[in-house]
Amino acid sequence: MAKPKVVLAYSGGLDTSVMIPWLKEHYDCDVVAMCADLGQADELSGLEEKALKTGASKLYIEDLREEFIVDFIFPTLKAGAVFERKYLLGTSFGRPLIAKRQVEIAQKEGATMVAHGATGKGNDQVRFELTFMALDPSLQIVAPWKDAKWTLTSREACLEYAALHNVPVSQSKKRIYSEDRNIWHISHEGGSLEDPSLEAEADVYTLSKTLEAALDRPEYVTVDFVKGIPVAVNGQKLGPVELVETLNRIGAEHAIGQLDMVENRLVGIKSRGVYETPGGTILVEAIRKLEQLVLDRDTMREKDRLAITYADVVYDGRWFTPLRESLDAFFDAVHVNTTGSVRLKLYKGNVVSAGVTSPHSLYVQDLASFTDTDFYDQKDAIGFIRIYGLPMKVKGIVSRKGAL
Repeated sequence: MAKPKVVLAYSGGLDTSVMIPWLKEHYDCDVVAMCADLGQADELSGLEEKALKTGASKLYIEDLREEFIVDFIFPTLKAGAVFERKYLLGTSFGRPLIAKRQVEIAQKEGATMVAHGATGKGNDQVRFELTFMALDPSLQIVAPWKDAKWTLTSREACLEYAALHNVPVSQSKKRIYSEDRNIWHISHEGGSLEDPSLEAEADVYTLSKTLEAALDRPEYVTVDFVKGIPVAVNGQKLGPVELVETLNRIGAEHAIGQLDMVENRLVGIKSRGVYETPGGTILVEAIRKLEQLVLDRDTMREKDRLAITYADVVYDGRWFTPLRESLDAFFDAVHVNTTGSVRLKLYKGNVVSAGVTSPHSLYVQDLASFTDTDFYDQKDAIGFIRIYGLPMKVKGIVSRKGAL
């Protein structure tokens, strides 16, 4: 009789590496590993050999970079979604895509279980499991960190288990950061970063130069958008993957997009993370500049309010919901005229506006200037202010009478 199958979201990192022998030991199952290539670069090197040597029967390496950018990153960019003022959601919107493909492979392989390496203290457990529930509720979810049989309650214990079972891992007790990398960003947590009173060490930064090592001269970059979607850098049309990679290279030289923050996890725990998002930060700043030119006041303010909602939806793992789909419809409509070019100056971690143009610009130079025009009669402002300020005037009259 064939053993039951489980599809494990496999990164080759410490946790999921030890989970292959652990799942076989405790669930007597066939482990099919699945690694989603979201742009983690050389982290994929030698992964298949490692997975099979560790005990997996098969490894899927899925190139999901373009789908990631087009279907997850760009909609979030159009929404202007930023979690708690700073975080550009690099890990948050990667997990639903991984889980989606995991479900598809489970259905293809005839697996009855899906597994992930997220802990019971973090947000990723929610993002994985809500996606599993939404796309195939018949699958049994195995989450070893929350399993009663799991006794590896620290990263040190995982390292010891790996050594005992001859599982090769890259982490060591000297550099023990938990890191998640994709084409949008890289995150760093754990180790010395768990103490928010300590400055992050320079060796934390692996995707971009430190501020001290950043170029000592500014660089200009131009990004072209069509209906809210970036399509070209410095006048050269690029596909989604090449465009983000290009901006990452440019931004990394200038230490763009480095973030050290304490955030509020969905489960109620505050955690500290250091993030590097060079290309993403350039894109976020660029589209904001273009929006200032083409969006009217009321639309922009409503968009800003709903951007917070969208950020919460993404961060909390509710990607596959009617709410997110409905919000996308709103933001698609908002960006029908968000077409144009944005020029930015990059220098020592700063992204500074250096010019913006659009065929749909609402900026009228004669109207904005101090010069009188037939289009705007300044005397009209007298009546406008009288009516606009009437409630305040009435309140002032009443308050003054009460004081007499």
